[in-house]
Amino acid sequence: MNALSEIHQTAWQHWRIERGGDGIAWLWLDKAGAATNTLSRAVLDEFDGVLGALEANPPAALVIASAKAAGFIAGADIEEFTRLGSADAARELVGRGWTLFERLAALSCPTLALIRGHCMGGGLELALACRYRIVVDEPGTKLALPEVMLGIVPGWGGMKRLPALIGPAAALDMMLTGKGVDAKKARRLGLADDCVPPRVMENAARVLVTSGQPRHRPPLPARLMNGPLKGVVAAKARKQTAAKARREHYPAPYAIIDIWAKHGGDALAVPAGDPASLETIFASPTTQNLIRVFFLQERLKGFGKEVEFAPRHVHVVGAGVMGGDIAAVCALAGMTVTLEDQTVERIAPAIARAAKLFERKLRGDRRLVRFALDRLIPDPRGHGVARADVVIEAIFENLDAKRALFADIERRARPDAVLATNTSSLRLEDIATALANPARLVGIHFFNPVAMMPLVEVVQGAASDATALARAAAFVRRIDKLPLPVKSAPGFLVNAVLGPYMLEALRCVEEGMAPATVDAALVAFGMPMGPVELVDTVGLDIAVAAGKALAGQGATPPPLLLALVEAGHLGRKSGQGYYRWQDGRIADRGAQAETPQGLVERVLAPLLAAAQRCVAEGVVADTDLADAGIIFGTGFAPWTGGPLRYREMRDLRIGGLGAAQQNAGAATT
Repeated sequence: MNALSEIHQTAWQHWRIERGGDGIAWLWLDKAGAATNTLSRAVLDEFDGVLGALEANPPAALVIASAKAAGFIAGADIEEFTRLGSADAARELVGRGWTLFERLAALSCPTLALIRGHCMGGGLELALACRYRIVVDEPGTKLALPEVMLGIVPGWGGMKRLPALIGPAAALDMMLTGKGVDAKKARRLGLADDCVPPRVMENAARVLVTSGQPRHRPPLPARLMNGPLKGVVAAKARKQTAAKARREHYPAPYAIIDIWAKHGGDALAVPAGDPASLETIFASPTTQNLIRVFFLQERLKGFGKEVEFAPRHVHVVGAGVMGGDIAAVCALAGMTVTLEDQTVERIAPAIARAAKLFERKLRGDRRLVRFALDRLIPDPRGHGVARADVVIEAIFENLDAKRALFADIERRARPDAVLATNTSSLRLEDIATALANPARLVGIHFFNPVAMMPLVEVVQGAASDATALARAAAFVRRIDKLPLPVKSAPGFLVNAVLGPYMLEALRCVEEGMAPATVDAALVAFGMPMGPVELVDTVGLDIAVAAGKALAGQGATPPPLLLALVEAGHLGRKSGQGYYRWQDGRIADRGAQAETPQGLVERVLAPLLAAAQRCVAEGVVADTDLADAGIIFGTGFAPWTGGPLRYREMRDLRIGGLGAAQQNAGAATT
């Protein structure tokens, strides 16, 4: 803060008020002992005292900002939420934040939140309680209410203030998806009053907070939707939500709609017996499971932190769909990437796909798109190998070809470079025999589509060096993906569980069930795509190869699948598989019958068994990592907490039901 005269400071453990001669008070949050600001109970308790001081001695204006180098406020302390022992404790926590932010909104002086970096959950609810908001135009600035992804609701005023500020349509979209907006979009939505570069952010805050400018109001149509048309908007939102998620699986989005529409955004006003009540949300197994998924994700993010490794140059060999897209993702993350294939003509389609990805991800910013394309360098002669920090092989699945390639790479690469294969079906031990030092080879296994799939398996061969594996995991985090350590084994983890699952679905079709019936049942369970459609999408030939790779584990391809491949019907890429495809979409799903009893459990059973086997055989270290890998690698229904968590809870329910029936039988004899 640039002082205009002597600064008077009042400090707490986590908060600090600085008052200058201009009458503006600057309230800085700097949570003690933490790299990131979160609204823990201790921080909120101190905020109570801060508000008391401001109420007793109001400044001319108040600016709230973060004293951290990274981010504004990351939201509530999720660890504390997991320790709540009852619904009453959850209600007390919600009431605490609600009351404090109501007091902030009622301060007699104008207030402004200066947002630089992440502003999530309770952090955004605090900012919404201010009269003004300024966002700093940087890539790291992101605003979101992601509570729905944890199975809870934004109970500290977000459901009340966000729809009133930007209109219900945009507000519900943010709250029901948990998706964030960047600084520029926040300004366009009216969520922020201004979007400024870092160099002028404090001066811009001073000018706006003392301007007397009226607080932002959405256009008239949005105000009508927040008033007399609220019921219409809520009904439409419920219908759209029902098309994506069932209430019994995901109660939180339905609760958000109901709390906004019926209770003015005040979760405390919902009576205890209501499906939208805090008591119902707190008691939902989905809430516990989604919070579990959050911590599983945090565990994956922790891999690779044990080494200092910041790769700047990546060399990718193989410019096919997989290799080209790996190269594009690395360039998008800011690295220099050399992309090798036999000719420039083979590399050109990958560059064209990358340009479309950059255009989409960078929202049409021509300057940033140009910079990203400049970092992606065609390299048909492979000169980049000698300079690269990471070399990734992504050529076709041929053992002799991979061995020859790695023998050449090892001679030319830097001795400290990470040498990685993207193989999905070959043993690392077999490829590594071509290396003078087999310990250098690791697996870095991506999934299609590379830009969308968050998980990357980091594969340990029998000889793989621990430091090389840690550096591989650090590289995966550098491109903002989730590294999952796995051992070299057929299918690793994700393909090892997907193969039996898909093939069991195909056996159901073989027995006469309609593909649409099988797919609809699994989508209703919560899978992102039906298993038969998934087979068509990845390619029937790939499914056959997966069956052969997993032979001996119950994954033998059924006859109809083999016949379709023999006839050249390979799924989406050929226009015909189990479905007929047109322009990349299913043209005709055919008839869909009523779901047979037990269908979902039958199709899931091989997946659950394979997941358990992977843990037992040490492919993954424990059940938590198996669940994490299968959720983030396949999209397995998150409401379950993962396949092994689902199996455990299902078996407990069955056991409890059996015990109850035995007791009932004993009571009648």
